[in-house]
Amino acid sequence: MSPDLKTVKHSKPAHVGPLDWRHLVHWLHADGVVTEAEAARTVARCAQAESAQHPLLRLASVSMRRASDNKALDIELLTQWLAGRAGLDYLRIDPLKVDVGKVADTMSAAFAERHKILPVQLTPAELVVATSEPFVTDWVAEVERQSRRHVRRVVANPQDIHKYTAEFFSLAKSVRLAQKAGGNNGGASFEQLVELGKTNKQLDANDQSVVQVVDWLWQYAFDQRASDIHLEPRREQGVIRFRIDGILHPVYQMPMGVLNAMMARIKLLGRMDVVEKRRPQDGRIKTRNPRGDEIEMRLSTLPTAFGEKMVMRIFDPDNAVKDLDALGFSAHDAQRWEALVKRPHGIILVTGPTGSGKTTTLYSTLKRVATEEVNVSTVEDPIEMIEPSFNQTQVQPQLDFGFPEGLRALMRQDPDIIMVGEIRDLQTAEMAVQAALTGHLVFSTLHTNDATSAVTRLMELGIPSYLINATLLGVLAQRLVRTLCKECKVADEAANREELWEVVKPWQISGGFKPYRPVGCVDCRMTGFLGRMGLYELLVVSEAFKAKVSHEPNIDVLKRQAIADGMRPLRLAGAMRVAEGLTVIQEVLSSTPPLV
Repeated sequence: MSPDLKTVKHSKPAHVGPLDWRHLVHWLHADGVVTEAEAARTVARCAQAESAQHPLLRLASVSMRRASDNKALDIELLTQWLAGRAGLDYLRIDPLKVDVGKVADTMSAAFAERHKILPVQLTPAELVVATSEPFVTDWVAEVERQSRRHVRRVVANPQDIHKYTAEFFSLAKSVRLAQKAGGNNGGASFEQLVELGKTNKQLDANDQSVVQVVDWLWQYAFDQRASDIHLEPRREQGVIRFRIDGILHPVYQMPMGVLNAMMARIKLLGRMDVVEKRRPQDGRIKTRNPRGDEIEMRLSTLPTAFGEKMVMRIFDPDNAVKDLDALGFSAHDAQRWEALVKRPHGIILVTGPTGSGKTTTLYSTLKRVATEEVNVSTVEDPIEMIEPSFNQTQVQPQLDFGFPEGLRALMRQDPDIIMVGEIRDLQTAEMAVQAALTGHLVFSTLHTNDATSAVTRLMELGIPSYLINATLLGVLAQRLVRTLCKECKVADEAANREELWEVVKPWQISGGFKPYRPVGCVDCRMTGFLGRMGLYELLVVSEAFKAKVSHEPNIDVLKRQAIADGMRPLRLAGAMRVAEGLTVIQEVLSSTPPLV
């Protein structure tokens, strides 16, 4: 994918040579960006001491104020202005959109560092090069001769150029060294079994170049807010993809030999069987992000036609434990949920498809109730994230230790609150009911489309209605939707407010509806969305609902009763978030079941 370039042209005469901060201040005043008084103040402050900083960084550090709105001129605003004055395109470098392997081959790292430039895009006819010195061009002819392509210059933030020059060339070097050390052996895949007789040298998982590539992969994933890392073997080469805000993004392509060596390294660190590639495996790794916070990663491998595939799910403590407002609960549902989890005993279920945020909701809730006075114990498959305030147990089917056996053992551990990873069968459901009947508060999950369906699912498993009424306290159904980027969203004047009103009107919800639409900016990678939030549907079991369960356990009847008791359906929750300007109706419609 090519970088997103913002075209800003300028007609001022060109300067020749390196930038000087005094020139920049003069030009800013001449262009009307800053007032004469602000220019004089900046000159006085910058003249107090010499600095080796890039002139743009030096001006950004003194917080110059823009004349039009008194806004501080940060490094990006200054870079955009400079690009316009130089008559070049401005580029905010997005590392996910740079083919590092290709661009790093167009010049040496030493050449790029010496001229403070960075290649960012390569096509058959053109090489796009980022620079923060737009009036220095003595390097262009040499690059055009070496690359045999026309060079198009763009202006980028000097901090980004410095940062990514080191990262890109270091990564490309490590991949080249790893490939050289291991040859081109891609391992045995479905279509390559005839290659088994070859004696290509295998890469060592502890080879320093492989270690560096794996370290880069993790740090890069943390920096890009990835929730999952996919290492995928293909016929010709390996592919790395990150899941960010629920969407997969291609990151890097590399030789299969290098990808296999990376997987071996990661399996070694995750205490998995490095040699075994014929059956799925699970593992976990604890590491640190760039801020120094501990990060849990859950590993999963799977044999595929072209080799072994690996997915790493990242559990960031900052994302795993949040308050109800940060999770996306409305005030209406937050109050009802708080009251529910304070009950002394019973069963509380959280439902939704895989990846809908059930684990985050459960961990955040359990963390709030896990005081020193109570014993919170969990049975999970697998343990999603280690939490010191819980007593966590991993099921091990190979030892005949599943959810029912784990629950049975927990009952003898004097628990107050129990969390069962998932109710999958009648035996687990019966043990959860038994635990609730004997005075414990039990949390668990089910895979159903909405909250009401959880009740009928328990009946389908074989739990009698009288036991459901005796133990079930409530059901929380949830979904995740992308949230609009705050920096670039704009009011959607064309939005169908009447359609939105028809959704919320039956619930007598009123207010100023302010739907917005996505635009796209550098902060959200031109997607218009940044981050995700939860949509919730909370069913609280009332006496009237119990009567329906006993005498009329029809899904539609139960849903109508739940709504009468205060439940707001998922689609309504989404419509309210659209009305508040937090997301768009397309996100809601694609992730929530229709209103009945």
